[in-house]
Amino acid sequence: AAVIIARIVSKRGSIASLDVEGLAALMREFAAVNDCIGRAGSYAGLRFTVDTADAQRGALMQRIESRAGILASDLVFFDLEWIAVDDERAEALLADERLAFCAHSLRTLRSTRPHRLGEEAEQVDIQRSLTGVSAWGRLFDELTSSAEVVIDGESAPLELALSLLSTPDREVRASAAAAVTEGLAPGLRTRAFVFNTIIADNAIGDRLRSFPSWISSRNLSNEASDASVEALVEAVVARYDIPQRWYALKARLLRIERLADYDRSASVADSETKFGWAESRDLVLDAYSSYSPELANIARRFFDEGWIDAPMRPSKRPGAFCSYTVPDVHPYLLLNWTSTRRDVLTLAHELGHGLHAYLAREQGIFHQSTPLTLAETASVFGETVTFGRILDGTTDPADRLALLAENLDGQIATVFRQVAMNRFENAVHTHHRESGELSVEEFGDHWFASQSAMLGDSVELTEGYRTWWSYIPHFIHTPGYVYAYAYGQLLALSVYRRYQERGDAFVPAYLDLLKAGGSKSPEELGRMVDCDLADPGFWDGGLTIIGETLDLAEAAARDAGRI
Repeated sequence: AAVIIARIVSKRGSIASLDVEGLAALMREFAAVNDCIGRAGSYAGLRFTVDTADAQRGALMQRIESRAGILASDLVFFDLEWIAVDDERAEALLADERLAFCAHSLRTLRSTRPHRLGEEAEQVDIQRSLTGVSAWGRLFDELTSSAEVVIDGESAPLELALSLLSTPDREVRASAAAAVTEGLAPGLRTRAFVFNTIIADNAIGDRLRSFPSWISSRNLSNEASDASVEALVEAVVARYDIPQRWYALKARLLRIERLADYDRSASVADSETKFGWAESRDLVLDAYSSYSPELANIARRFFDEGWIDAPMRPSKRPGAFCSYTVPDVHPYLLLNWTSTRRDVLTLAHELGHGLHAYLAREQGIFHQSTPLTLAETASVFGETVTFGRILDGTTDPADRLALLAENLDGQIATVFRQVAMNRFENAVHTHHRESGELSVEEFGDHWFASQSAMLGDSVELTEGYRTWWSYIPHFIHTPGYVYAYAYGQLLALSVYRRYQERGDAFVPAYLDLLKAGGSKSPEELGRMVDCDLADPGFWDGGLTIIGETLDLAEAAARDAGRI
């Protein structure tokens, strides 16, 4: 890597004069460097996530991030020289097929021109992040991973306590919620300070780089305009009647007057069905095979070749995710398996990410990943097909109701709750910029207000729920990210509707979309599957599908004699 970097640095001052062959050769050098950095970073990061209490693993990750930051600062001259190239000449170069492997990446880089600083300032910004946002993010992970939640007198991971919120027994749910609140109390002020620091860092960066709002930099990296994101948020907020209608129905199904916050994920089934790992594996593989044997064959490798870490363990990072690693290795999945139906759908979801990464690997390191706004397409599609497969095989009205209820809970969490959290982020970032650092109580006030707007009178928010903002990692690691879940969910639902309409004839276009990775703009990728992301009314289609699912749930509730 050092030799390659030396060759790249030797091109300083000459980027504007490079011809197509010269630029292509230089970009291949960059690809090699990024591959080295990506391999090392993926290795260290994955080892840390499975045991955040191991100091040596944390030290290794920090050492690699530090080294990567130094290398990035040494190479930032290229970004600045490239965006300074005359537009006409740049487009002439990028039109050449020899640069296809990096053309979209280079075009996207040029869109950052109004927000870039001088070379020295860029270098300082890159290197200070190692002791800034990156370090605070690591601290936050360690704090949340070590949170001690006491269940039935025994210490349990936060993730296990949260999973208990879906149990049919209301006393268990209430007890689990109280345990989560109690477990979050120690270190609450510290986590609030971490959040304030991240917000302040974001504001400093926006001011220096002339971004008009707290979320503009995130939108730019997502290749989405501020206006399009506002349209998405407004469309979802305008349909807050859907979650309110569902939670009102759910209260009737649970035979309680009004849901409390800890009741929202409660199963409406008479008993909680447990799913073994082998059974879940077969179910998910069967779902993928139902529309694409090619995808199912690739998915099987994740299980057979050890690309999934599923069991819960102490100090393991909560939640679930897919790590793309680098194109010439393979993706990894991290889960926290608790044997619920929700876990089965989470497996299908994360496997979709893994398949997207695997199919897009031929695009190379510049174009394997998509913007966050399209990153959920394959995962939600795979989850939705798996859900549909289960539902089609379920004829008993009570069982259908349980499935539909679980699906609605997921849809609402992914679309409406994420937009409500976006409104929370908007409130706290705006508050900080206007009035300074937020107290724990002020964070709680904004959290309450944003959640109440979504839930209306359908759910009672308990006092303990005021602190539950404090364990959500997206606010710390990726400010502004959460709306991408709603974006991706509604896009994927529209893609799934195309599949329902066209059947097998649709699958080749869908696979082409996955294989394209991030080699095109979101609008171009959407057109590959007949989705017009530029249409302000586009989001209504996905919201309509969620509304139709709610109609099915009401019908199943009547058929089951529950209402």
